[in-house]
Amino acid sequence: MTARWSKLFIPTLREDPAEARNAAHRLLVRAAYMRRQDYLYLGRRALRKIAALFRQELEAAGAQEMLWSSPAGAWAIAAEIRSYRQLPQIWYRLGGGTLECWSFGEAEASCRGAVRRAAGRCGVDFIAGRSEFIALSGHGEPVLCGGEEAASLDAAVSLPRPPAAPDPEGDLAPELFHTPGQKTIADLSAFTGLPESSQMKSVVMVADGKPVLAMLRGDHQLSETKLREELSASELRPASAAEIRQWFGADAGSLGPVGVTHLPVLADEALRGRRNMICGANRNDYHLRHVTPGEDFFPLFADLRMAQEGETSLDGAPLVLARGIPLARFRPLRKQLTVSGESGGPSPVNVSAVRVFFEQLLIAAAEQRQDADGLALAPSIAPFDVLITPVANDEAQRGAARELCESLCAAGLDTLLDDRDERPGVKFKDGDLIGIPYRVTIGKKLAQGLVEIRDRRARTSEDVALAEAVRFLQGKLK
Repeated sequence: MTARWSKLFIPTLREDPAEARNAAHRLLVRAAYMRRQDYLYLGRRALRKIAALFRQELEAAGAQEMLWSSPAGAWAIAAEIRSYRQLPQIWYRLGGGTLECWSFGEAEASCRGAVRRAAGRCGVDFIAGRSEFIALSGHGEPVLCGGEEAASLDAAVSLPRPPAAPDPEGDLAPELFHTPGQKTIADLSAFTGLPESSQMKSVVMVADGKPVLAMLRGDHQLSETKLREELSASELRPASAAEIRQWFGADAGSLGPVGVTHLPVLADEALRGRRNMICGANRNDYHLRHVTPGEDFFPLFADLRMAQEGETSLDGAPLVLARGIPLARFRPLRKQLTVSGESGGPSPVNVSAVRVFFEQLLIAAAEQRQDADGLALAPSIAPFDVLITPVANDEAQRGAARELCESLCAAGLDTLLDDRDERPGVKFKDGDLIGIPYRVTIGKKLAQGLVEIRDRRARTSEDVALAEAVRFLQGKLK
């Protein structure tokens, strides 16, 4: 079916929109891909092409498309993997502008490779970090880069700085002491004369309606992203003051893990091996000193904190603060499957997951692939391959444009015919703005059997025989 501009909703803008957040968003709105945060026809076509690239690469790696409503649903399906003979497995789910892919057994490298190839085919330059794939951008969010790591602050993995003071020696028992009015870590540090890294911070969150206590070093901040992924939670929010009093019998600022058995307690890895620290006593205006994780309370240890500039990546490189757009996020899942192993006994199976953000890929492509005239997207994700533009409103040019459009479509090329009753300059400006890779201009040279084919990204043009136009474009777009 021929796509005709006159029949489609492609409301391009001459002026920059007031609601634009940055250069990429401004162009996507002007080029009629978006309005505010919503995607129009062209934007949706581009997102579908991005999704198709990932589907192709994943299925080439042996992945299988499924549909689950929540992480719990995925785990329920995974419970049917009972033998090592069923491994490895890669499953993926498309929906809501994202891709979620799970790998079981020795499949993580294959999954990562497929995601990397698909992202590269989108025409986006990015850093392939251990935790995330990041497209550097002056308009992006804060990210940390160094060595094998590149990730947003809430996802980056790093080695923490050593505590500012050594832990007290000895196998000491927890000791209650009075801390009137000391509600914050900074207050407590000043009150005790010990640095914030000698304190433990208690953060109460609600994951899918159930409370959980997260423990961190006093000078660290909780990454809600890491906690949500650790718990495989669909929803995560801070507990209210009333909920905290109900669950702990004390207010925020006096909370701690000792004696807490009625809800899960997780501790950041930076607390592993620490001794004789200070935390809340679950009694207003009181704290405990000499509390040792793993002896006085028994948490599940996990990476829960936000990395900081100046720390080092896992391979020892210093992390530097930059700005970027997260494209894909990788994480190992703590929960494991247990299957029947080769010897017949139970065998644990590693599970990892990746989430890919299609909208972020389009934003990054728009920022990197543009010029003074508009978008210049890679053919792999542009909404159409070819734009046909008749210059004059006469039957010869219109007829040739229709026939060429039908031939290109029959050859498998996505083609848009600009059949509007507009001046040639308006058509050319709109064509450059929306960024279709090749424009075929049908003008006066039609009498000689020639058309002009313009490469949008290279900004070059050449005359081609009308009879050879399909073959010529197939060669360019293969």
